[in-house]
Amino acid sequence: MEKFNGFYRKFSGPLSKVGLSPISLVAFILIGLFPFFSPNEYYTKLGVTCLIWGTLAMGFDFSVGYINVSNWGYAALMGMGAYLSALMNQYFGVSPWIGMLLGGIMAALLGLLIALLTMKMDAMFAALLAWFVGIVLQNIIAAVPDITRGAMGLNVTQLFSTPWAKPYFYVIFVICLITFCALRKIVDSRFGLSFRALGQDIEAAKAVGISPLKYRTINFVVSCFIAGIVGGFYGHYVGVLSPNVLGTKNVVQILVLAYIGGRGSIWGPLLASFIIMPVFEAMNSLVEIKYIIYGLLLIVSMIYFPGGLCKIPEKVKSLAADRKADKASHAAKA
Repeated sequence: MEKFNGFYRKFSGPLSKVGLSPISLVAFILIGLFPFFSPNEYYTKLGVTCLIWGTLAMGFDFSVGYINVSNWGYAALMGMGAYLSALMNQYFGVSPWIGMLLGGIMAALLGLLIALLTMKMDAMFAALLAWFVGIVLQNIIAAVPDITRGAMGLNVTQLFSTPWAKPYFYVIFVICLITFCALRKIVDSRFGLSFRALGQDIEAAKAVGISPLKYRTINFVVSCFIAGIVGGFYGHYVGVLSPNVLGTKNVVQILVLAYIGGRGSIWGPLLASFIIMPVFEAMNSLVEIKYIIYGLLLIVSMIYFPGGLCKIPEKVKSLAADRKADKASHAAKA
């Protein structure tokens, strides 16, 4: 055990400079190798799905887990990024790769507007305004079928001409890895300390000179950028878009991953995606019932497992420490 701890500490320092740890590095290596061991194309596509929603959940957790702001319009920002990239390609010939970046920038700008209007107030105002903005965006897209094809569905140019999912897997894998490293570096910086202070007690944070408007806005904009760029990828991956992609159902899906994974961990929602998404993909035949199960799962998680998956290592360590203490106590009595 001593050798393992020494080995872990030796590599933790250099890896922390890029936002990784030895465990997260091994996890990403295993994820990256998955397509080579995937039994068939279905599982590779399932891996892409897990990475898409896991990355979105990490971005969502960056706000709800650190500044305590739930972005109920997160799916709409993702959808906006998808539609913007698709429309820029269709009408102006913009490369999908540039379109994905533009989708992220536009989502960040919209997030900036929402933040400037609400971040001085209670977090509920930001959540509600983001939700209302999402509803407006969804209805605008549905109301202009001459441009977006509305409910008929917009055909989107795909990133690759191949029908295989492997190249898409590695694009979203790189996006996921960069997102994870960037968010970990941010939360380990002085910005992260300010975010945590605001999330725990906003009045105490203000008392020590932390500006809620400044730091909440930075956090919210970064989170929205992630939604937009992942949305751009999503559009060019699935190949067709409808206004439903901006709907509240997708927010519920992201919420479930963030809360079950554990708020304020970044890695927890990504882990939850690889556990939960395969199960719920298998339940697609249940249609609307699936979302009821999502809601029930979210409620149960919030009541009985508020810490989520990310707290399991701490609980295991605590139980091990208690057991060790009990053994020492019995040995002393003997």
